[in-house]
Amino acid sequence: MGEAPATVAELLGRFPVETPPTSAAGAAVMILLREGTREVEILLIERTERETDPASGQVAFPGGRVDPADASLLATVLRETEEEVGLRGDDLTGPPHFVGIYHASRFGLDVGVFAAGLGVRARGARARSRSEVAHVFWLPRSAVGEVHRVVRETVHGPIEVNAALHEGHVLWGFTRRLLRDFFGLPAEVGTGPTGPLQARGSTARDTTL
Repeated sequence: MGEAPATVAELLGRFPVETPPTSAAGAAVMILLREGTREVEILLIERTERETDPASGQVAFPGGRVDPADASLLATVLRETEEEVGLRGDDLTGPPHFVGIYHASRFGLDVGVFAAGLGVRARGARARSRSEVAHVFWLPRSAVGEVHRVVRETVHGPIEVNAALHEGHVLWGFTRRLLRDFFGLPAEVGTGPTGPLQARGSTARDTTL
């Protein structure tokens, strides 16, 4: 068995550059990567707590729902990334790579997942709208493999779940499982199946919570 990809370029090289239509999913998110001082890091946001937002207070990727004016899922994720963290296409090392379509059952949505690298001359990521994004932070790749047990409110009530903790942020559920899948970490027993739904002809599967 070969070693896991260690650099941003190696991680992105596993996926094609594609432009899926908006009919493929109801939302799109970006796994944005950079070369940190010691390891690859992932840009994440912590959503502002709002009663009307089912993802209120959650750690997530930049992204959001498809707008009728979006020409493709790629257009959706680029628009949402700029709106939420102030980064545009010219801040990236190249066109985003298409990771696949995942289902987020908590929100009843198929989600298009893209991945891209941050350019060396990129502007700094920041929370552009405090009504939507409370914090922006970079998560070290090694933290994705951590397993802490925390209690979180779910559609089934308060449940103890696996999570990663970083500087007061709690990464769990859909976002954590998607990152574990992206980095090739093993699926965890009892946490629900994970995996791409429709990428490269795979059978649809669900990601719970």
